[in-house]
Amino acid sequence: MQDAITALINSSDVQGRFLDNAGVEKLKGYFKSGELRARTAIAISGNANSLITQAVAKSLMYTDITAPGGNMYTCRRYAACIRDLEYFLRYATYAMLAGDASILDERILNGLRETYNSLGVPVGATIRAVQALKEVTTNLVGAEAGKEIGQYFDYISTGLS
Repeated sequence: MQDAITALINSSDVQGRFLDNAGVEKLKGYFKSGELRARTAIAISGNANSLITQAVAKSLMYTDITAPGGNMYTCRRYAACIRDLEYFLRYATYAMLAGDASILDERILNGLRETYNSLGVPVGATIRAVQALKEVTTNLVGAEAGKEIGQYFDYISTGLS
């Protein structure tokens, strides 16, 4: 896992140079948004269960996927879906705090689409649930913080597509 600081410094170090003005400006933006990211992470962690419940209700509940024969039918499958959404929410929060999406590749996305395809998990419904997580999280934290965390939900959705 990297963070915004490490990524910039590593890039300059590999090239054997000091940070350029663009790198310094990126760091200023990262530090400036630190309080917003911290407040957002606190709000998300304090409301994680509610956010996931709302996202499921908004995107998956009362669809064919939860009906008998659907991919979320039976408690075991439903629990697996909830577990995955919790992972997505938690890792999106980590990525937002770090200002770097690489943890999403490392811990969630590498091989997930192939795994879902082999298990018959509907990727479209999963993406719909991730986008619902983005929406309910934005409703909780506000537009500015929602924009900050939203880019990581979008990254997950794109990675699953």
